[in-house]
Amino acid sequence: MPWRLLTTLLVLCLTVSGTAVRADQNDRRLDALFGNLQVVETPHEARMLERVIWGVWLESGSDTVDLLMKRVLQAMSEERLDEALGLLDTVVELKPDYAEGWNKRATVYFLLGRYPESMVDVDRTLQLEPRHFGALAGLGMIYSRLDDDSRALDAYERALAVNPHLAGAKSAVGRLRKKVEGDKI
Repeated sequence: MPWRLLTTLLVLCLTVSGTAVRADQNDRRLDALFGNLQVVETPHEARMLERVIWGVWLESGSDTVDLLMKRVLQAMSEERLDEALGLLDTVVELKPDYAEGWNKRATVYFLLGRYPESMVDVDRTLQLEPRHFGALAGLGMIYSRLDDDSRALDAYERALAVNPHLAGAKSAVGRLRKKVEGDKI
C-alpha cells in the first residue's frame, strides 16, 4: 500500500484539523475516505478504506448506543435475529438520526424475509447517508428477491457509483444488465 494512503488513513482515523471529531454518517473524515475509495487501485486498499468507513459509521457518538450496537452485532453473528431486532428498535428510538442503526435493522429485516420493512429502513438510512454503499447493495438484494430486476440493477449501479470495488455488486450488474437490457445484437 502506498505510504501516502496509509498515512492519510491513520490521520483521518484519529483527528480532523487536530481536534477529535464526532463519529457517525456526519463525521468529517468520511468525505476524504470516500474520495480515496474512488481512486485506490487494489482490492486490498479498497477493503481497508471500507473497514475504516464502516468503523466510522458504527460509532454513534453515544456510549449507550455503541454498547447496544455491539450487542446487536453479537446477536446477528449468532443468528439471534429476534434479539438483534429488539435491540435495534431501541437504537433507532434512542438515536433516530444514526444511519447505521437503521441500516442494521434493515439487514435484520432482510434476513427475516421482511422485505417491505427492510426497504423502509434502507430508505431512512439513505436519507441520512446517501453514500451508504451497504444499504444501496442491500436494496439491490431486496429488489432481486422481489424479482424487480430493473430496480435491482439501479440500486447496484448506485452502490458502485459510491464504491466501485464491490465485487458482488459488479457481478450482479453484469447479470442483471443482460436480463433487463437483453443481449446486444
